Amino acid sequence: MELMKNIFFNTDKLIENTSVKISYTGKFFQDGCEDVFIHYGFGLNWDGLNEVKMERSELGFQAELNLCGEGTFNFCFKNGLDEWDNNDGQNYIFELEKPQTDLIVLDDEPNSIGTARKLRRSYLWSKKVRLAVYKIITYLPKLISGNYKRKTKQVDEAE
Repeated sequence: MELMKNIFFNTDKLIENTSVKISYTGKFFQDGCEDVFIHYGFGLNWDGLNEVKMERSELGFQAELNLCGEGTFNFCFKNGLDEWDNNDGQNYIFELEKPQTDLIVLDDEPNSIGTARKLRRSYLWSKKVRLAVYKIITYLPKLISGNYKRKTKQVDEAE
């Protein structure tokens, strides 16, 4: 998704506490710069300020970042000569959305190995019960009607 000219993200939405891959094909890429860094932070005060070197590719400079802040995602770009691309002094600022929690199921008991063993044990018992029911349904009518013939093993006594 292109959020601004020459800046692309691998997602439709920027969501708090997720990772995002950003691609930059702006001024520094077009000028052929070797080293480009993304300088970023979160909120009005640029909390969690960080700077990451971006990797050059055919698609532009790219970096994968963790959006572990709240409010807004603020960033600008810097090359190896300390020249800045900061959107004409306004920086690049995007709202971060809260993660959707509607589909999260909260469990009273934390997942543990004991819980997994209980689930496995109950699954095995359900398979055994189904097999027993199948055998009863299949062979009981034959036993009652007398049509059931037991296979007998023929033993070679020629030894």
